[in-house]
Amino acid sequence: MGNTFGQLFRVTTWGESHGAAIGAVVDGCPPQLPLSEADIQPDLDRRAPGQSHLVTQRKETDTVRILSGVFEGQTLGTPISLEMPNLDMRPGDYREVQEKYRPSHADYTYEAKYGVRDWRGGGRTSARETAGRVAAGAIARKLLAMRWSVTVVAWVSRVGTLAAECDIEKVTREQVDLTPIRCPDLATAERMIAAVEAARKDGDSLGGLVTCAVRGCPPGWGEPVFDRLEADLAKAVLSLPASKGFEIGTGFAGTELRGSAHNDEFYMEGGRVRTRTNRSGGVQGGITNGETIYFRVAFKPTATIMREQRTVSVTHEDTTIKGRGRHDPCVLPRAVPMVEAMTTLVLADHALRHLAITGEDPK
Repeated sequence: MGNTFGQLFRVTTWGESHGAAIGAVVDGCPPQLPLSEADIQPDLDRRAPGQSHLVTQRKETDTVRILSGVFEGQTLGTPISLEMPNLDMRPGDYREVQEKYRPSHADYTYEAKYGVRDWRGGGRTSARETAGRVAAGAIARKLLAMRWSVTVVAWVSRVGTLAAECDIEKVTREQVDLTPIRCPDLATAERMIAAVEAARKDGDSLGGLVTCAVRGCPPGWGEPVFDRLEADLAKAVLSLPASKGFEIGTGFAGTELRGSAHNDEFYMEGGRVRTRTNRSGGVQGGITNGETIYFRVAFKPTATIMREQRTVSVTHEDTTIKGRGRHDPCVLPRAVPMVEAMTTLVLADHALRHLAITGEDPK
């Protein structure tokens, strides 16, 4: 239960942090979409560990293999199975975790629910699981781009108290990837990098915000009431490890305005309905209005820190624990492709749902 996401474009991820492999099964992808491992690997490379000194130094290539659903370079419309082997496992780093619950991790809650847990790197709760999501998201990204010219780009907009100022209409993936922190504001990025390095040297960690923008999405995607587009986006990104908050458009800051200042007035431009402002974040009544969708996701500081902390043992005795092994001092750089992946999965699902209802591609 809880391992499958989506209704028409459905993704099931599988595997544990220190198991033989991790992966995903994508069901519902339309046939005749050109697809190969080369379309998926770049997104996995952005998520992979060991890519810079700001993230965990676990060495995983996350080399994807398509096992089914693709023939002669095209999707068949049948389930697409994706596999990435685990190569650099060090379960010995987690021997202490076998006997103690790590603060702010899922060790205790998983054991309380199932009566058993995989203590090797957190098992299914590890960020390793997200490789399957990113691989599946790469397929959704290509479908969105080829069929509807929709693009998705995310970036780090805050680390701790350091905030970047970026134009949601102009940030590109190339600009995001210019620095290891994945912030397109280069001056602020350098300060962010220094802050993460300082936290790492101090045995500590930092959190922050990832902003995501969706451009080219036509009006009409989304469902009423329970399946509002922003509700599905919130569920998608809040299912990511370490995520703790979501806001779309002006979000919480919009509560400080009066309605007269917050409303997005309509006007006509070249036969198209537009809004003069975009404080709604491209979604009104749970359905896209054709403007850029933008939202922010809050990620907590990495729970594993290299400092001694108080905890409880599996025998329910007070004790202490200190982080060991290889961990991200800040999850944000690797969270960027994860947020993009979950966003593309939501949009691909809603695009197909819109097509199922109307029988026509949106204009």
